[in-house]
Amino acid sequence: MGRFPLEPLLQRLLSPWGLAIAAALLLLVLCLRARRTRRPGEPPLIQGWLPYIGMALEVRKDPIGFMRTLQKQHGDTFTLFLGGKYITFILDPYQYHLVMKNHKLSFQQFSNDILRKVFSIQKLMTNDHLNNELHDCYQHLQGKSLDVLLENLMQNLGQVFEARLFKTTDWNTTHLLTFCSSVIFEATFTTIFGKFVAGDRAKLITELKDDFLKFDAKLMHLLSDIPTHLLGNAKSIQKKLIKHLTSENLAKIQGWSEVVQVRQDILEKHYAFTDFEIGAHHLGFLWASVANTIPSMVWTIYYILRHPEAMAVLRDEIDHLQESTGQKRGSGFSIHITREQLDSLVYLESAVLEALRLCSFSSIIRFIEEELTLPSETQDYLLRKGDLLAIFPPIMHYDPEIFEAPEEYRFDRFVENGKKKTIFFKRGKRLKYYLLPFGLGTSKCPGRFFAVNEIKQLLVVLLTYFDLEIIDDKPIQLDYSRFLFGIQYPDSDVLFRYKVKS
Repeated sequence: MGRFPLEPLLQRLLSPWGLAIAAALLLLVLCLRARRTRRPGEPPLIQGWLPYIGMALEVRKDPIGFMRTLQKQHGDTFTLFLGGKYITFILDPYQYHLVMKNHKLSFQQFSNDILRKVFSIQKLMTNDHLNNELHDCYQHLQGKSLDVLLENLMQNLGQVFEARLFKTTDWNTTHLLTFCSSVIFEATFTTIFGKFVAGDRAKLITELKDDFLKFDAKLMHLLSDIPTHLLGNAKSIQKKLIKHLTSENLAKIQGWSEVVQVRQDILEKHYAFTDFEIGAHHLGFLWASVANTIPSMVWTIYYILRHPEAMAVLRDEIDHLQESTGQKRGSGFSIHITREQLDSLVYLESAVLEALRLCSFSSIIRFIEEELTLPSETQDYLLRKGDLLAIFPPIMHYDPEIFEAPEEYRFDRFVENGKKKTIFFKRGKRLKYYLLPFGLGTSKCPGRFFAVNEIKQLLVVLLTYFDLEIIDDKPIQLDYSRFLFGIQYPDSDVLFRYKVKS
């Protein structure tokens, strides 16, 4: 018998491909050995077999279906391994309050991690005074300050539409996501940060918007634990945006809102005027003001245009309000509508909330600072220090016991007898929480009132001045790439057209 040829085998093993395969196998073995086991008293543990990824692919493919399957198998509380994190999910809405009042669960530690990774904000980790002062300035997004913001927003919407849309009475065809991104970004940026003093303003705002959308598309990459050198141009786009919003460059913009002025004053107390991190704070605020409003607007318009009965009712409601307040549609932009008047448009609000119910996949996430026992109706569960705990509202938003035919868009779902409907039941008991697109407790979005009213204002403008139609017959679906974070974008853009009413 001949000898086994070792030399060719060794050459193959020591080749780049051989070493890569060996390294991958070693990593797999180490990950499998590192898989943790469920301790007595802990929730059911579902890890999957993929290192680091865990069950992420299954969840992103069909979040509601997958979560329902796990709920049937394991109950309302279980732990998933997702993207290197162990996350215990709470699906029972009657258990939410137990999470919110538990002092061993920290939102700040979780949010600081996001701010550091996504926006390069460091000082909040060690400066509680800065954190508290910035949090306090959110009061300028409510009350009279909100009224001023909304008044300025309507003026800016008027300038956007008069400049872009009132020049033609013919049909103008474009993509819905592209349209909403452009209008929302420009109107929001000029309302909150002001207008550029010098240069080609249209070009500057367009470049800023394009960079922002590129940055937003890289959000989940920045949030992951992927090494910086593997993130492509994500960090360079981030730095470019931060530079746009440093103190030096903000000085070139006129018309800051009150909330930006207060935030800048606070930041200059804690940083040198030239500190790059000031721009990082403003980028975070800009992202919070725009990123979820864009897809929310897309879905709301899409659903309304797909349901002619909704369009008819909303137009009638808006026309009635304008007639009752003595407003007539002229040749120019002449809408004046207060927050109280917007609030009275119950069908319009319901149409917006229904879109949010269907497309929001936000979760309320907390960091477990120390081991604790979480009670439930069936049994108490032990939770590990260092894990994450997540309330998952979408499973409630799609619950047929709470919302009849939950997969359907019903524009009047939150209206009853001509008034806002706020009472919903599960298991025969009234729910304290039934719609949570903006979070809960300390993590509740401070800009939610501005965001919802911005969507309402834009809808009032569009339904007052324009005829609108969806052109594409293809239905668009949710893209779950941002599962657990905010409003989901559509998986593709859709063509629509609009023209000024004759």
